[in-house]
Amino acid sequence: MADRHPALGEHHYSLTSTWTGNTGTGTSGYRDYRRDVTLDVDGKPRILASADKPFRGDSTRWNPEDLLLASLSECHLLSYLHACVTAGVVVVSYRDTATGYMREDGAGGGAFVEVLLHPEVVVSDASMIEAAERAHAQANEWCFIANSMNFPVRHEATVTAQIA
Repeated sequence: MADRHPALGEHHYSLTSTWTGNTGTGTSGYRDYRRDVTLDVDGKPRILASADKPFRGDSTRWNPEDLLLASLSECHLLSYLHACVTAGVVVVSYRDTATGYMREDGAGGGAFVEVLLHPEVVVSDASMIEAAERAHAQANEWCFIANSMNFPVRHEATVTAQIA
C-alpha cells in the first residue's frame, strides 16, 4: 500500500447568472433586448456583466472575454507567487498587463487564439532575479485555468530588483 497516492482533490464551483436585459418584449428581436447579466456567488460582491460592445453590449460592464483574461492573469499571478515562495524568492511587487486575441469565424462564433501575459515583477534582491524569471515556467505549469485552455497562454515577463 505504500505506493498508493492519496486521492486528488476535486473542487466544485457554482454561481448564478441572471439575465437582466429584458426591456419589456423579451427577445422579440435582435435589437430589442440588452445583454445585461448579473453574476452572483454566495458571499462575494456581485459582478455586473454584459456582452462586449461590438456584440451590442454595455462597455461599462465586465464581459466574458474580460473575465476569461482576468482569470488567466490572476491564476498565473497566484501560481507565480507560490512558485517564488518555494524557490526562496521574495516578491515585493507584481503587475500584469494581459492581452488576449480572439478571432471571429464569420459564422457568428469565434475563439481565443492566444493570451499573452506581461508580468512586471519586483523582487527584494538582485540575486533573486534569475530564480524569479524561472518561476514563471513553474507558474505556467501550475495554473489550473491556463491548463484548461485550448490555446496558448504565454508570458513575457520582466523582473527587476527593488532599489534600496
